[in-house]
Amino acid sequence: MKNHQTTRRDFLKTTGLTTAAIGFPTIIASSVLGRGATPPPSERIVMGGIGLGNMGGGDLGNFLNNPGVQYVAVCDVRKNVCNGAKGTVDGKYNNKDCTAYGDFRELLARPDIDAVHVATPDHWHAIMVIEACRNGKDVYCQKPETRTMREGPLMVEAARRYGRVVSGGSQRVFEDYRQVVNKCWSGELGPIKSINVEVGPLSQPCNLPPEDVPADMDWEMWLGPAAWAPYNSKRCDGNFGTGGNSWRSYLDYSGGGMTDWGAHHFGGATFAVDVRELQPTEISLEEDGGKKFLTLKYPNGVLLTHNKPGKGNLEVEGTPGEKRAPKPIPGYSVKGGIYADFLNCVKTRGRPFRDIELAVNTVAVSHLSTIAYTLGRSLKWDAAKQQFTGDEEANRYLDRARREPWQL
Repeated sequence: MKNHQTTRRDFLKTTGLTTAAIGFPTIIASSVLGRGATPPPSERIVMGGIGLGNMGGGDLGNFLNNPGVQYVAVCDVRKNVCNGAKGTVDGKYNNKDCTAYGDFRELLARPDIDAVHVATPDHWHAIMVIEACRNGKDVYCQKPETRTMREGPLMVEAARRYGRVVSGGSQRVFEDYRQVVNKCWSGELGPIKSINVEVGPLSQPCNLPPEDVPADMDWEMWLGPAAWAPYNSKRCDGNFGTGGNSWRSYLDYSGGGMTDWGAHHFGGATFAVDVRELQPTEISLEEDGGKKFLTLKYPNGVLLTHNKPGKGNLEVEGTPGEKRAPKPIPGYSVKGGIYADFLNCVKTRGRPFRDIELAVNTVAVSHLSTIAYTLGRSLKWDAAKQQFTGDEEANRYLDRARREPWQL
């Protein structure tokens, strides 16, 4: 990861891989020749997937069933999950061409792959997205896109430097909150004052007892940049709970409900009140009736509150009696949802609806809020410098230590 100049060809040489070893297709199915409704090879996007449990399996299905995609590779640190995904792909094409990997770097080294989707635990996202960009791949990354504040700008910089299309993965931002978005963008609420988001909890330390590592599990690779910890099935469980017994619950791997569901709710809120291109400048910790809540102020004066007493999720405060001109609502580049939007932008090189910069701004709200709650005080944020103003203690929370060799 530190040697940014290594080429795919160099990687193949140093690992001893050949085109045969990495499993390029040798049997050409009729669909590959462009017969029927499947586009010819020149019009298909060659894809692979990294992390194939739960949401990764859903991503696999959505991309695999798109006729504009030729799916050729899967990667997961659990052999049974990886082999199951390979079986799904092979069954779709009625061949055995899909190659299964345990190390994402081998998949990214393949010159025939155009794009990948990443649905690993959150602590892996930044490393994999940045390395994919360096290897010339476009990326669809599940939310929350970052584990720390520092990772966001690095991901954006990699996407821009290498000219890659990188899309975040929250479909709910546009699809679940459309009613709120319509009211705000139509002007019927007048100038927007504030919007409230209800989401939580924060992630927590994990002290689960050791268990035997399953024979089909590469535990060291699952941990990756996270601090070493003994295997426990609940520590790495991919269930969607955020209150314990899932990786989404624990500090080393996730920001808890604040980032997991926050990516959806904060994403919908910032889109509705049209601040998704911005980051807050002030994070104020307040209290009402013994309950703490946050008020985040944007440069244009719009307020986003978190868990404000008496306010519902995505409840908007406008300015009754004042007019606001309607604005056209941005949307997906094509019909078919967020997956089709990403694939279309891979072809056109356009900016996806959940462009990585917009996704990073969304999850930044979660990270800034978490730091304010953790420190128990208000903060001032300088988005240009990506640091807290005059607060070295708070700045130490902008990133987390990573194990070698997984540095950014």
